[in-house]
Amino acid sequence: MLARVLAGASLTAALAPDDEAPPALRPAVQDLCYGTLRDYGAADLILEALARKPIPDRGVRALLLCALYELRHERRAPHVVVDEAVTACGELGRAAARGLVNALLRNYLRRREALEADGRRTDAGRYGYPQWWITRVQRAYPRAWQAVLAAGNLHPPLTLRVNRRKIGIDAYFAKLDAAGIAAARRGDWTLRLDTPRRVDALPGFALGEVSVQDAGAQLAAPLMDLRDGMRVLDACAAPGGKTGHILELAAVDLLAIDCDAGRSERIAANLERLGLRARLRVADAGDPGEWWDGRRFDRILLDPPCSASGVVRRHPDLKWLRRASDLAGFAREQARLLEVMWRVLAPDGKLLYATCSVFAEENAAVIEAFAARHADACRLTVPALDLGQLLPDAEHDGFFYALIEKS
Repeated sequence: MLARVLAGASLTAALAPDDEAPPALRPAVQDLCYGTLRDYGAADLILEALARKPIPDRGVRALLLCALYELRHERRAPHVVVDEAVTACGELGRAAARGLVNALLRNYLRRREALEADGRRTDAGRYGYPQWWITRVQRAYPRAWQAVLAAGNLHPPLTLRVNRRKIGIDAYFAKLDAAGIAAARRGDWTLRLDTPRRVDALPGFALGEVSVQDAGAQLAAPLMDLRDGMRVLDACAAPGGKTGHILELAAVDLLAIDCDAGRSERIAANLERLGLRARLRVADAGDPGEWWDGRRFDRILLDPPCSASGVVRRHPDLKWLRRASDLAGFAREQARLLEVMWRVLAPDGKLLYATCSVFAEENAAVIEAFAARHADACRLTVPALDLGQLLPDAEHDGFFYALIEKS
């Protein structure tokens, strides 16, 4: 699975259910893949110093990276890690690599201190990101750049959003307490678990009493100033977390659009579990001819494709799959979608532009250029957010919000 990511696949695609990992082992497989990718910056430099020349076989290279992750973080006894890695060579059909894997890993254990210094000799090794990413964050947040990078390497918290149409937060908190699940209240409908759990272990999850949603993402729906009876558009809606929150807050006429049929099915499943209804369309939000009936919307949520740099701790593969040149492409698509959304927004209506990014190229720069093109666009203040940017920390992921009123 890790070899697939090294070849350019997303971690989500690589971890898609198949016959390679029995269900009981999937949490451990996922943990190993996520940890190895968070650790990749330093481990890649250490492996380079150990091998002295590139290892062309991606499977062997991935195996060594996984083993180095376990050795560097002392997850198991060193001799066990080495022996299992050598055994795995045969199971992977790479029996000829046994000697190489054994020699490199034992060499690491002998020279650990010097090799760890090698792993910290560059910014990529010290901070766990490619250099272009580090440079951009340094320039954008000169006083906070190290904290932003560090947050992206943390294990993300498990935060819940209580469905107030079904249960109050105090009542649900009592259910967690009765189930022996420790949590802390973080807002009117937000709870953070002390220790992450599988959703099927959460009381009332199957009944729609609660959803898993990052605290930063939970800011979106309240910012929209929703009222019953409004016509609302949720563009680029999958997987439907914000869609559900909108409907929990107000009885609105909601159209949810996404261009991905598979991901759109997740919107439908989420709404069914929550006991909520919306009109769903599989379409390109940037082509209103596919979905618009000519009636304008009072509120629009535009959550366009972006680098996802603010949620990288949930998707550590993105650090190594993204390229600096990708940002310009995202910005063009964001600008295209904004223009269409503005056409279908009613006068005095409000549009919330939201990304899970920390890069200004797809946040403030996109909004400033849009406002310069539209004299009727009035950007409103977003409470408690410095220029709309929410930087990632231990409590939440990174997001950008711009609320624009059509005057």
